[in-house]
Amino acid sequence: MDNAVSAGSGNTTVVGRLALGITLLAFGFGFTDVVDGVSAADAASIAQYVGGVALFVVGLLAFRDRDTASGTAFSALGALWFTWAVSVGNQVSANAAGLFLLLFALVALTLTLAGGDQLGQVAYGLFFVSLVLLAIAFLAENDGLAKVGGWVAVAAGAVAWYAATAVLAHWPTALPRRTAGRGVTAVG
Repeated sequence: MDNAVSAGSGNTTVVGRLALGITLLAFGFGFTDVVDGVSAADAASIAQYVGGVALFVVGLLAFRDRDTASGTAFSALGALWFTWAVSVGNQVSANAAGLFLLLFALVALTLTLAGGDQLGQVAYGLFFVSLVLLAIAFLAENDGLAKVGGWVAVAAGAVAWYAATAVLAHWPTALPRRTAGRGVTAVG
């Protein structure tokens, strides 16, 4: 790749990030109420097939390519998206939904802390923040906080989508680094 940052094992990472980005965008917009009559539950089909099945299969393909980071991320997220999607229509308490989102957030936190390329870490980090906000919103029954969590999910989806598109379009994939400040000397 021309942009000095590896984005994973080529095609599987691009497809995985596209699937994750689209799922996060649909999921996030469902909580924002920005589109009249569209809720997070309306994203269940996308979450089940794109975020669940497709992402899980991409994770398995990444494992086959010996890319354990992408394999772990995509297969774990695929399983969680699938679980969320098939349970959306079921009657569960707000506390149960909040607990599931907190557990889902732990996976996103693990992926954030695991390292990898910068855009991946930003996407997973935003996803983690979104899930924590949504979990708290469910536990506290706070619709305003759910909207904020939805917008953070939209931002995470946009970063994941950009990360995939950037590889295909040869756009920059590395975040700019700060240079040493005045009076600071870089050694090495």
